[in-house]
Amino acid sequence: MIDENDLNIPENRRKIVVSVVGCERLGLVTACLLAEAGFKVFCVHPDQSIVNHVTKGLSPFPHPELESLLARNVSESRLSATTDTRDAVTNSDIIFLYVPPEINEKKKPDYSSLEKVCRDVGLNLHPGVLIILESDAAPGTTETLVKETLETASGLKAGNGFALAYCSTQVTSGIGLQDVVKYSKVFGAIDEKSSDLTKAFLRNLTKGEVVQVSNIKTAEATKLFQSVYQDANTALANELAHFCERAGIDFLEVQKVVNSRSLCHLPTPDIVGRHVSDDSYLLIDEAENLRIKLHTAMLARKINDGFLNHVLHLVKDAIRSSGRSARRSRILILGVSCRPNVKEFDDSFIRELIELLRNKGLLVKVYDPLFSYKELTDLGYPAERTLTSGVKGMDCLLIAVGHERFRRLNLRRIGLLMRKPSSIVDISYVVDASEVERKGFTYRGLGRGIWTR
Repeated sequence: MIDENDLNIPENRRKIVVSVVGCERLGLVTACLLAEAGFKVFCVHPDQSIVNHVTKGLSPFPHPELESLLARNVSESRLSATTDTRDAVTNSDIIFLYVPPEINEKKKPDYSSLEKVCRDVGLNLHPGVLIILESDAAPGTTETLVKETLETASGLKAGNGFALAYCSTQVTSGIGLQDVVKYSKVFGAIDEKSSDLTKAFLRNLTKGEVVQVSNIKTAEATKLFQSVYQDANTALANELAHFCERAGIDFLEVQKVVNSRSLCHLPTPDIVGRHVSDDSYLLIDEAENLRIKLHTAMLARKINDGFLNHVLHLVKDAIRSSGRSARRSRILILGVSCRPNVKEFDDSFIRELIELLRNKGLLVKVYDPLFSYKELTDLGYPAERTLTSGVKGMDCLLIAVGHERFRRLNLRRIGLLMRKPSSIVDISYVVDASEVERKGFTYRGLGRGIWTR
């Protein structure tokens, strides 16, 4: 087994091999940071396209910060990529697992990919390796599915034959390298030796706090509880926003007042990303296995799952208020990334929104200044090359992501290019509602009941 003291000494870290199994966005970011810390790192992924990109020092995901770091560590032979789990595991001292469960159409988690990876790892495991799971997982997953599959496949026992831990990173979609570095790491381990190794190892990944909790189940719960909390609060904000629209109240004005008081923090209405919704379903499913129901979490999921339909309602209402039929109307969506000012499409709700609008007969185009036309088309989006070409002849402009650049929209010029009468739907609180209406547009926005006064 590796010595925890070696993890603290830069010269000794060069002799330690780490396999990051599952090199999607967060896995690849982690792999690069480990290589930068001096470890020799294998990126293991079943998708040959991702492996080919990494081998060439190219990020398979739009991520400006990651590109240069990846290229440097590949060129200096600290980081390589492979589809061969056997070869990587056989030569590794530490194995990081990033294999999140899929949520199926029935909103149930499917851990089959994680089970397969654990079997492949176990069949090639040698004694003394530290294994850390960092995928989102229901409490108990590490000590049942992961541990039992590894033990059965390897013939080794967790604790004696290999060290085992679970780690949770409190990150959001659209993370940058600095986000990963500054966020705390929360972990639980199967025994004291596993704890000591994991804590020493994680200190190489973060400048934030490394928090050890009493057991693995607690560590697994921390990320899921945070997501469910966020989900429930957003659901409340979304319902109150809907109320404001009907009641002729400006949600933002109410929010500003109530949040000035120490007992309340009302979030801004939002389309909840997949990372939050998936975490909620993981916890809801595990609760059902324990024969209890998480009523608040279930209701929050019902509200937030249906909120895209409310966006569709706003779009149709805006177009009809302009004297047009929604069917066959042309709409330009501004923004495809998962959050403002971040070039990252993963976890974005835009694909689902496009499908919803198209199913109602609307003609949809998208534009995002953070992505090139080729990047957007390669991702399958019906892209426009420029904002000018995008708004020309459109009936409705939907501001979906609040990039800073959209706050400087030239409404007068846009109004000249769009068909008249035209409308603007702002679900990101980017434009001034009164200014939009003064320029001759029909305006709609989440929680903005101001036009009914």
